[in-house]
Amino acid sequence: WRQLTNRPNCGRLLENTVATLTQHLVTSVKLSPYYQHSLTIAASYTLAYLFIFLLCMVGNGLVCLIVVRNRHMRTVTNLFIFNLAISDLLVGIFCIPTTLVDNLITGWPFSNAVCKLSGLVQGISVGASVFTLVAIAVDRFRCIVYPFKPKLTLLVAKATIGLVWALALVIMLPSAVMLMVEQEEGHYMVSSDNQTYPLYYCYETWPDPEMRKVYTMVLFTHIYLMPLALIMIMYGCIGAKLYSTAVLSSRGHPDVKSPISQRKVKVVKMLIVVALLFMLSWLPLWTLMLLTDYARPEGDQLDLLTGYIFPFSHWLAFSNSSINPIIYGYFNENFKKGFQAACHPRSCCSVVPQEQVVSKAQRRHNARAPRNTALSANFLTTLGVRNRIYTDSDLMGCVCLEMEQRKEEVSIKRGVHAEDVDRLFPKGVAMCQVWKL
Repeated sequence: WRQLTNRPNCGRLLENTVATLTQHLVTSVKLSPYYQHSLTIAASYTLAYLFIFLLCMVGNGLVCLIVVRNRHMRTVTNLFIFNLAISDLLVGIFCIPTTLVDNLITGWPFSNAVCKLSGLVQGISVGASVFTLVAIAVDRFRCIVYPFKPKLTLLVAKATIGLVWALALVIMLPSAVMLMVEQEEGHYMVSSDNQTYPLYYCYETWPDPEMRKVYTMVLFTHIYLMPLALIMIMYGCIGAKLYSTAVLSSRGHPDVKSPISQRKVKVVKMLIVVALLFMLSWLPLWTLMLLTDYARPEGDQLDLLTGYIFPFSHWLAFSNSSINPIIYGYFNENFKKGFQAACHPRSCCSVVPQEQVVSKAQRRHNARAPRNTALSANFLTTLGVRNRIYTDSDLMGCVCLEMEQRKEEVSIKRGVHAEDVDRLFPKGVAMCQVWKL
C-alpha cells in the first residue's frame, strides 16, 4: 500500500476515486423539508378543504336526517339520495382530511394498516357515490321515459344499493392489496431542528409497472368513463322525451304557457347541471392520474404536479360530494320543506294542517258512499296536498306528461279537439289537475 501511495500516478488515481465516490453519495441523497409549502399556501389549502368538508358534512347530514326522521320520505328516489349522502359523507370523513394532510407534509406519517384502510375506504366511497348517481339516473329514466311500467319497489332499491357497494368493494380490492408503506432509499426528511428522518410513502407496489397502468385504465373506465356515458345517454333520452311532450302540448294550446312546460325546463336544466358538474369535477384528477402513469413526469414537472396541481384536482373532485345535496335536495320540493323544518324546528310538526288529514274511517266512508263530484274533488285535493309534501312527485308528473302526450297524439290522429279527448279520460284529467295544485 505504501508503495502504491508513494507512486505519483497511483496516489492521484486513488484521490480521484475517493472524491468521485464522495460526490456520488452526496448527490444521491435527497433532503426534503417536513412541510411542503409555506405558511400562506398551507393556510389556503386548509381553508379550501375545510370549506368543502363543512359543506359536505352539513348538507349530506341534513339529507340523511330528513329521510330517517320522516317515514313518508322513504321512497325509491329518496332512498337512492340517502345512499348518495352516505357515500358522500364517507368521502368527506376519510378522503378530505387524509388528502389534506398528505398535501401539506412530506411522506406518510401513519402506519401500514392505516394506509391500506384509508385507501380502501376512499376508493369504495368514491365508487359508491358514482354508482349511486347512475342508479338515480336509471330511476328517473324509467320514471319519465317509461312511466307506465312497474315502478321500482323499495326492496329492489335496497338490493340495488347493496350491489352498488359490492361493485365498489370488488373494483377497489386490488388497490388495497397493493397499497403498502415503504421507505424511499436515499430520501430523507429534515425537521425544523435540522434532524433527519427516513422518508416513508404509501403507494401501490405492483410487481410490474405495466400492471399499474392497466389497473388505472380499468378504474378510469369503470368509475368515470362508463358511468358518465350512461348518465349522459339516459339524461339525453329524458330531455328528448320532455321536449317531444312540450312540442305536442304547444300544438293544442299555442298561446297558453303551461306550468308543466316550466317544470320540464327546470328538470332538463337540473339534469344538465348534474352531468356537467360530475364530468368537470372529476376530469382533472383522472387526467393527472393517467398522465403520471403513462407520461411519468420527473424533476420540476413532478414537483409542480404533486405540490400544486394535484391538491387542486383533489379539492375539485371532492367538492362534487359537497354540491350533491344542493342538486338532489334543494331542487326537490320535499327536501326543501325538510331543510326549512331543520332551520325552524317549531314548524316541523305543522307541515300539513290538521283539517287536511283524512282518517282511515273517513276514507272507507268515502269509498262506500255514492260518487259525488264535490266529494271526489275534495278527496283528490287532500291526497294531492299529502303527495306534494311527503312523497316523490316525480312519478306523478311523469304519468301526467305521458298522458298529455298520448292525448295530443290521439287528437292529431283522429282529428279530434284536445278538449273532446279529455272527456274520454275524466279520471286522468282530474288526477293531473290535482297534481298541478
